[in-house]
Amino acid sequence: MAFTLEEIVGRFGGEVVGDATQRVGSLAPLDQAGPQQLAFLANPKYLAQVETTRAGAVLISPGDLEKLASREGRNFIVTPNPYAYFARVAQAYIDLAAPKAQPGIHASAHVDAKAQVAASAVIGPNVTVEAGAVIGENVRLDANVFIGRGTQVGEGAHLYPGVSVYHGCKLGVRNIVHAGAVIGSDGFGFAPDFTGEGDARTGSWVKIPQVGGVVTGPDVEIGANTTIDRGAMADTIIEECVKIDNLVQIGHNCKIGAYTVIAGCAGIAGSTTIGRHCMIGGAVGIAGHVTLGDYVIVTAKSGVSKSLPKAGIYTSAFPAVDHADWNKSAALLRNIDKLRDRIKALEAAVAQKPQGE
Repeated sequence: MAFTLEEIVGRFGGEVVGDATQRVGSLAPLDQAGPQQLAFLANPKYLAQVETTRAGAVLISPGDLEKLASREGRNFIVTPNPYAYFARVAQAYIDLAAPKAQPGIHASAHVDAKAQVAASAVIGPNVTVEAGAVIGENVRLDANVFIGRGTQVGEGAHLYPGVSVYHGCKLGVRNIVHAGAVIGSDGFGFAPDFTGEGDARTGSWVKIPQVGGVVTGPDVEIGANTTIDRGAMADTIIEECVKIDNLVQIGHNCKIGAYTVIAGCAGIAGSTTIGRHCMIGGAVGIAGHVTLGDYVIVTAKSGVSKSLPKAGIYTSAFPAVDHADWNKSAALLRNIDKLRDRIKALEAAVAQKPQGE
């Protein structure tokens, strides 16, 4: 599976500096690569490793190439974004190395007679496809996937083992959904119907029917054990090229804008709108019915309780500090109301004091 640098550039673009006939058969980090491997420089702080690497070639930006003390005897593919270029080349190697699944329906799968399954689709063991579902060309459903009635899965999508997609959802083309994810489960909607107070309180929570669906755009990726709730009335919307990590919760009627990324363990409450090109850090909590504008970045463990309409970086979490320093800060925080009262008293005393004294 080795390619010459000339062949790689012919497919992915860029410019070869050095020997265009050099062959590379895999990728590796700069400090571990050998003569038949391709490495990349994405962070300038590792520039010194380019001088010592044994890699057959290095993906590098024009600016970093100019900083090298010497190019003698070295080969490069010059590209504005070496990291993204590396990702595309890596995909090509994996596609060639991975065994090709054979189209067809496994004998243990249950596909309803009223479902539509493309001849090129791969339906794995114990998969269930309910009536009215539409499975597009070159879709791959791994073992134990469940597709509810009327759900559509777009061309080229890959659902890993144990994914459940409830009824009436629409997954876009080339979606990737990792193991254990649940798409289209009921939103958390209940109307309170209580009377009285204390021990005399009676009544219950009344479930609000969740009759919307979930709609995802092209090239969406959804991590393992992530859950995306269906809408109460309208649909929950995940736009084009959104990337969602593992263990993320997205509530009903949310709208996630195109090219947004959401890191693991984030929780987004219902009816929240997140703009395009946003970045939501790990374990972020976002309250319901708020709006985040385009290009908003929320750092890890922050809590968002109101709308953030302007682009920018937002943080509400307390960063890690030495334990003793944290204890001091916590002690001050517990007494901050007393300090406030003392300051107010001093201000009042100064205001009453005659001038000139």
